Amino acid sequence: MEQNIGSVDKALRIVVGLALLSLLFILEGNARWWGLIGIGPLLTTALGWCPAYTLIGVNTCKTKKS
Repeated sequence: MEQNIGSVDKALRIVVGLALLSLLFILEGNARWWGLIGIGPLLTTALGWCPAYTLIGVNTCKTKKS
C-alpha cells in the first residue's frame, strides 16, 4: 500500500474529519449520526492512503524519484 496523500491533503482531511465528528455533539436526534462520516477522512489520513485516489489515479504525495 503506497502512500498517495500529501501533507496539504492530510491537513484538509483532519479539519474536515473533525468538523464532521463535531456534528455528534452539535446536532440532536438521528441527524447527529451523520457526523460519523468524519471517521473516513481521519482514517485515510492516519493510513496515508486513499482507496478512491487509487481508483482514479490521483497522487498528492510528493515522492522521491529514484
